[in-house]
Amino acid sequence: MNNSSFTSNDDDNSANLKRRKKDGEDDEYMLGGSRKNKSINNSNNSLMSDILTSLILLDEEEKQEHQQRALESLHDKAAFDWNHKRKLESMNDYHSNLQTRFSDLDEMDSSGTKRHRRSAKLTAAAVAVTETAQPSSEQSGTGGGSGQQRRLWVKDRSKDWWEKCNHPDFPEEEFRKEFRMSKATFDMICVELDSVVTKKNTMLRDAIPVRQRVAVCIWRLATGEPLRLVSKRFGLGISTCHKLVLEVCSAIRKVLMPKFLQWPDEDKLKMIKGEFESMSGIPNVGGSMYTTHVPITAPKTNVAAYYNKRHTERNQKPSYSMTVQGVVNPEGVFTDVCIGYPGSMPDERVLEECALFKRAKSGALKNVWIAGNAGHPLMDWVLVPYTRHHLTWTQHAFNEKMGEIQRVSKEAFARLKGRWTCLQKRAEVKLQDLPVVLGACCVLHNICEMRNEEMDPELRFDVFDDGMIPENSVRSAGAVQARDHIAHNLLHHGLAGTSFL
Repeated sequence: MNNSSFTSNDDDNSANLKRRKKDGEDDEYMLGGSRKNKSINNSNNSLMSDILTSLILLDEEEKQEHQQRALESLHDKAAFDWNHKRKLESMNDYHSNLQTRFSDLDEMDSSGTKRHRRSAKLTAAAVAVTETAQPSSEQSGTGGGSGQQRRLWVKDRSKDWWEKCNHPDFPEEEFRKEFRMSKATFDMICVELDSVVTKKNTMLRDAIPVRQRVAVCIWRLATGEPLRLVSKRFGLGISTCHKLVLEVCSAIRKVLMPKFLQWPDEDKLKMIKGEFESMSGIPNVGGSMYTTHVPITAPKTNVAAYYNKRHTERNQKPSYSMTVQGVVNPEGVFTDVCIGYPGSMPDERVLEECALFKRAKSGALKNVWIAGNAGHPLMDWVLVPYTRHHLTWTQHAFNEKMGEIQRVSKEAFARLKGRWTCLQKRAEVKLQDLPVVLGACCVLHNICEMRNEEMDPELRFDVFDDGMIPENSVRSAGAVQARDHIAHNLLHHGLAGTSFL
């Protein structure tokens, strides 16, 4: 029994010893865990401190950079203001020097004029006193030498070519080849423009004669040659030739356009309708309308508006243009023109912006058809061909007759561009001046057509059709019925022919 009690006591002691060891290990584990958590917290705190320090440093650097930029901008502004001030001072000094120079020149002019007058009086007195021619000439020479002669600054250029062309014996055919018109027509234009184009002589030089002024303009329009060649032909400066072209074109538009390019009155309109009806069988056609494009250099502003997509695709290079819309009579004479809209505008938009459209809206074109092409919409006063794919015989016949009317305006534009070659090339004038030049070309075309001026077959020019079918091709239900009625009459009254079959 004692042995068993000892054994149980020993077991209890060993169990207690094990329990205490286990509790000690647990305490050590918990103590190590707490130490580990403390070290992690300390590392996190140091990391946050580093991040905050970095952010503060970055903020300080950004503030310093901002201050540096502000300081540099102030330096730049001060330098700019200083340079601007210096430029203003130099410009003011230059202007004052220029004014002083002009004042000196005016004084020299006035003193020179007085000296010339005094020398003229002395010469007249010497001639009155002296009886013989020799003494008179000597005195005259002495008096003339006493006055200061003004030196002309005009450069001496050869005018042989123009003097040869202007000579009465110059062959008519050669003159027509150079100026696209006969001598008689050229003389008529000079007479009409004389009062507007004539300039007075000055003390520096004699004014350019009217015939030479008109010839410079017409030859430039006819040949399309560059201004340097025009200058060489006529013995004038390049800037002078450029100025003459614009002045004469403006005079043509001001003086000759009201006489040679105007909408017909009632009697003439009745004759035009009769001629178109005898040509095509379509009644009440008062004109054939077509729109073409004139190439220009890329403008400095609003480039996209003048960009011509169809010409670019055809020429394989970027092309820019200005539109010219015209209505012609059966002889190919323009009765209305609309010039100057950008080349990106379709034909229907150009039509909506022109004066003819406003005239039609006011009711001035009642019972009148203007024959357009596929690029124009069908309206109460605009007659166009059928544009859908599957056409009836009646519609084919109508389109054929409309094509005959359209051919009149298309050939008129072909003669316009063929006769005035400048319209085939990019113009050497500013964009705002180009409509004046184009208008002058249309007026000169009418003059040549009215006076039956023959055109050299070598000058023939093929017009590229730029028309595109409009999105809204029908603007009037009444016009649709009227067109169907005309097409029906053409076919069933034997006026359509059989070439469309």
